[in-house]
Amino acid sequence: MPEPSLAVRRKSRPGSVRKRSRAPVVQPSAVCSPVARKRLNSRGEGPPAETPCSNDSEEDMFGDFDSFSGNDSLLAQVDDIEHKYLQDKSMDIKAAGDVILGNLQSGVHQKKQDNCSTSNDKLVLKADKEDAFQLNENNPVDSNQEPTESVLDDLPSSQLLYFEKMDELSSGSRISPVSERRNKCVNSSSDKIRSPSPFCPDAECRNRPTDFSSDSNKCDLFKTESLKDHLKSAMTGNAKAQTLQVSKTKQLKEAVLSEEICVARKTIESSSVDIGPFYGLPSKVKDLFRQFRGIETLYEWQHDCLMLECLQQRKNLIFSLPTSGGKTLVAEIIILQELLCRQKDVLMILPYVAIVQEKVRGLSSFGIELGFLVEEYAGSKGRFPPIKRRIKKSLYIATIEKGHALVNSLIETERIDDLGLVVVDELHMLGEGSRGATLEITLAKILYTSKNTQIIGMSATLSNVGDLQKFLQAEYYTNNFRPVELKEYVKIRDTIYAVDSKTENGFTFSRLLNFKYSTNLEKADPDHIIALVTEVIPKYSCLIFCPTKKNCENVASMVCKYLKKEFRAHREKEKQDLIKNLKNIGNGSVCPVLMQTIPFGIAYHHSGLTNDERRSIEEAYSAGVLCLLACTATLAAGVNLPARRVILRAPYVANDFLKKNQYKQMIGRAGRAGIDSAGESILIVQEKDKHLVQDLVNSPLENCYSNLLLELTKGMQSLLLSLVGLKIAVTCEEVDNFMRSTLLGVQQQLLSKEKSLSEIIKDGLENLIEKGLVKGRISEKDHNSECILTITPLGKATYKGSIDLAYCNLLYRELKKGLEGLILESNLHLLYLATPYDMTSNCSPDWMIYLRQNVDSAVVNRLYLSFVLYTLLKETNIWSVSEKFNMSRGYVQNLLNSAASFTSCVLHFCEELEEFWVYKALLTELTKQLTYCVKTELIPLMEVAGVLEARAKQLYNAGYKTLAHLANANPETLVKMIEHLSLRQAKQIVSSARMLLSEKAEALQEEVEELLKVPTDIPGTY
Repeated sequence: MPEPSLAVRRKSRPGSVRKRSRAPVVQPSAVCSPVARKRLNSRGEGPPAETPCSNDSEEDMFGDFDSFSGNDSLLAQVDDIEHKYLQDKSMDIKAAGDVILGNLQSGVHQKKQDNCSTSNDKLVLKADKEDAFQLNENNPVDSNQEPTESVLDDLPSSQLLYFEKMDELSSGSRISPVSERRNKCVNSSSDKIRSPSPFCPDAECRNRPTDFSSDSNKCDLFKTESLKDHLKSAMTGNAKAQTLQVSKTKQLKEAVLSEEICVARKTIESSSVDIGPFYGLPSKVKDLFRQFRGIETLYEWQHDCLMLECLQQRKNLIFSLPTSGGKTLVAEIIILQELLCRQKDVLMILPYVAIVQEKVRGLSSFGIELGFLVEEYAGSKGRFPPIKRRIKKSLYIATIEKGHALVNSLIETERIDDLGLVVVDELHMLGEGSRGATLEITLAKILYTSKNTQIIGMSATLSNVGDLQKFLQAEYYTNNFRPVELKEYVKIRDTIYAVDSKTENGFTFSRLLNFKYSTNLEKADPDHIIALVTEVIPKYSCLIFCPTKKNCENVASMVCKYLKKEFRAHREKEKQDLIKNLKNIGNGSVCPVLMQTIPFGIAYHHSGLTNDERRSIEEAYSAGVLCLLACTATLAAGVNLPARRVILRAPYVANDFLKKNQYKQMIGRAGRAGIDSAGESILIVQEKDKHLVQDLVNSPLENCYSNLLLELTKGMQSLLLSLVGLKIAVTCEEVDNFMRSTLLGVQQQLLSKEKSLSEIIKDGLENLIEKGLVKGRISEKDHNSECILTITPLGKATYKGSIDLAYCNLLYRELKKGLEGLILESNLHLLYLATPYDMTSNCSPDWMIYLRQNVDSAVVNRLYLSFVLYTLLKETNIWSVSEKFNMSRGYVQNLLNSAASFTSCVLHFCEELEEFWVYKALLTELTKQLTYCVKTELIPLMEVAGVLEARAKQLYNAGYKTLAHLANANPETLVKMIEHLSLRQAKQIVSSARMLLSEKAEALQEEVEELLKVPTDIPGTY
């Protein structure tokens, strides 16, 4: 809470000394100068400063101070003291300053002994909002002299400005030794610091010779305005000042929260066994988990994990539990400890954009309540480097790729130590292709460049944990806990077997299906899916994992054809509302399959849906409106949608046989904590696959191996380029040292049998030199030479733009050629340059005329996709564009998302190359257009996490047209005005809007403070 101006703040004052009786008035001759006397009262015996934010009108606004209207004695005494003070011209200023400084330090020392939280206590004298004088109470000086009680102790602190002005005038241009000594106590601040010289005309001072070399005009200056008149004027102004109406209860709650955070921070730093109210966090955090998540208590394993000694010692940790075991809650508590107690920024890395957005929505409410920022780094969103916050700390929630770019920017700006904690969800993704290579590179850089950053990794499917422990230098914790029991079954023909690892073949007979099939139904449903789903729906929920997207739609259609009509009556109104919502999303168009299946409570879920459609279906399923989803394997690793029963349509993903990790992810969705007593998974198996399935269910999880070698341009070469560019390693020897700390370095004997790691590094560096990305010379005989490697401008642009090394030279050539004749009549030319290269392989335009002319098919495909994007930006309707170009709307949605992300990368690429300055402004605007692909007036609303196009239109039409409108909205009013919006969703939208508004305000405030900051290297200053 901001400090009120013109106030004295004394922190953590014991309640027993908050009120005191009036001190007897002493003789004016024994009184020090008003400013000095005011500062002497530092032993915790003075009246506490009254906060202006009070709604108690009956309370004396000056607190314990005399009211000037009700008691004239104070002003009379002050007037006498002023005359006495001005007439006494024989005092020794220097000696008086020494005495008063001793008195001040004595009071400070005494207060430190009495105060339980001295490390943070300060005495702040504020004259106005910009000028403040702060004395740090951590530097006590022994003194036996006790300060004398004076009526001036009771003066309001609002009069300090006048006293300081008097002292400054009296000191003239001369700086006394007292001021110099006192300046050592003043905390460094970007604000202006005023250091007046105090006067103390005591007996000891008078015995010393006095030297006044300044003019006699000083006394005249003192007399320009009567102190009595000044006090009256100032107090009258104070009385007329408007006070903010803030509840005292709210102030008290904020004070308690601040105090608990302070205590928790000290507890964390001291690694004490006493963990405080809630694992070292204020008790409000526990209340927020109850309020936002409905969590009353933690599971036993969560408590044990949070109490691990390695966490108390800030060691890295890997922990593994089955899906739905509650890993995320532990991670969030550790994150809050870092943000609130250790006051460090945190990076949370998640695998997919949808999960990032879900987590941003979920944690924004905590950020608003606890005073930290939640920043989204996904797709085209994210600022590099992030804004350096001076007060609030940031939680960066990022995808793997954006997390890597963020870490690069922090290393480059030498701010990596600001990152106190990195949390990685789905750590097993280290072994999955190019994304795994990027994740490995990110973690290796953090480990190598920052010794203070803690890494927490979690996963439900880890096998070779020893390698991962060695790579991350981490402890390991595991537990088999599941809140809901999971029962695994396999169905062969009409028989269901229970998975039992104790038996010889791994299966034991469970039961026969009890469902009468007609001849026609047997032909339509040979796998007995209808029999399996009707055992649970509509009362409970069910997921069917299918090998392909087309299979998802077919299964959903087939099931609803043979369900009884009674299924349509279950929550019929909500299902009609869902169809209406989908029509609004598609501007009147709805998928025919969904129109057919939704009335029965059934839908499909795969990448062919648009973002809005997918969100609506997920929300309807979570609310119980839909009871059956036919989905692809991507849902298993995506948002959390559990079910009573999970059915695997076949042991395949596309044409590939199921892996154990994938199988565990899918069946892990079975069982909803707090709803189901048990969860079931049923794998449908054909006779020909029986032996493969036996191996599958009884085999261990697949090992996690480094992908740096397999993914050459996105792996090894990308790593080497950024090491040189960031100056982490600029010689072959340094590169060797770094590579030994990677997962590849740990597993090199397994993965690089043909070549040694040194030879692989040499080949990679030579390739970068050949491409013109790095300059240097690699010795043929001894590549460990001390030759310094440097990065070229093209190389720097490549790694800072996160451009795939396979395309960097091609991109440079096309941008260069574009400068020769960039067509700006429309944005089609720009769109061509911003179309992702890796999307062209999936595009097959029917343009025979171009193919007959032997035009490069990649160029043709890219141009075709540019037309798709161009039409999309003009019409902003995915449905109509997908029909016009005969593409699935999911593919068009994916193209749009990829184009937005790639355009952001090209923008960062161009920012590093001066010759491409013209593209900067053009691509900045194009990135925003592709990110949102809506009318301009909807963009501010769509910046809010969780608000997509359909919701943005609803909000805009309801009058919520700006971010400020949403941030100040009442969730209950939103629910009444916006169709198909639950109270939980409304609260998340409002919290996300407040967080975004706070983040933007903080950024502007940081910019202002940076502009006003006084440089430390001004010429001629010392």
